[in-house]
Amino acid sequence: MKFPKYQVNYQLIGAQNKSIICFLHGFMGDNRDFESVVNLLTAEFRCLVIDIPGHGKTKINGNESCYNMPNTAQALVDLLVELNLKKSYLVGYSMGGRLALYLAIHYPQYFPKLVLESASPGLATALERRQRKQRDEQLAREIETSNFSAFVNKWYQQPLFASLKSYPQWEKMKARRLENNPAELAKSLRNLGTGSQPSLWAKLTSFSQPLLLLVGEKDAKFIAINSQMQQLCPSAELSIVPNCGHNIHLENEAQFVQIVKQFLQT
Repeated sequence: MKFPKYQVNYQLIGAQNKSIICFLHGFMGDNRDFESVVNLLTAEFRCLVIDIPGHGKTKINGNESCYNMPNTAQALVDLLVELNLKKSYLVGYSMGGRLALYLAIHYPQYFPKLVLESASPGLATALERRQRKQRDEQLAREIETSNFSAFVNKWYQQPLFASLKSYPQWEKMKARRLENNPAELAKSLRNLGTGSQPSLWAKLTSFSQPLLLLVGEKDAKFIAINSQMQQLCPSAELSIVPNCGHNIHLENEAQFVQIVKQFLQT
């Protein structure tokens, strides 16, 4: 990417005449997180997978404001323009889902359909955001100062990820997380974390792009959040995926692909 502040690492996979899907990974992930999903989709779509700033091999030549949501979104739109991709479907997971929603709200001309997996519009109140920002800062300091491997193990002890441990490539996935730069992850968490991002709740009532909300049936927290999102957004449909927790595209990739394909092709 030929921009001085962002050297975005990406892969563009599939035939040029196919519709584009852009995938945005979650916290501590990288563009390989959707590898199996992409392999199942490239017969019918061209897939763009990106390392979000602070993750993977994307390089930032600037201050910490480069990691925040508005500037990250602008950098990703600039990448689409550079690649001459006029329109792209968006699929975002968790942190990547929050970023995807921001992109679709602020740059709707580029993103005709949106899939959010286990995502949210941020936090509704200033108090919630302030408290979460303090928590994100504590985690960022822990990433910077503690043993990174121990941090990754602790992160995945959260109840949110309990069902992910049955994923056959669980150990390989954790090893990939350790390839990240802890200092870069800390910057991402401080600036793109839920506490720092602009709340998008009020934008949902006027959002008109087709929106698919995906949550796992074992993820009670995000079922509640996404049910509220569906009630507010007239263009949203909610799909609760059986036998899955927070990370549907890893826990049941075949079901994930089937649901996404059906939504994007109708």
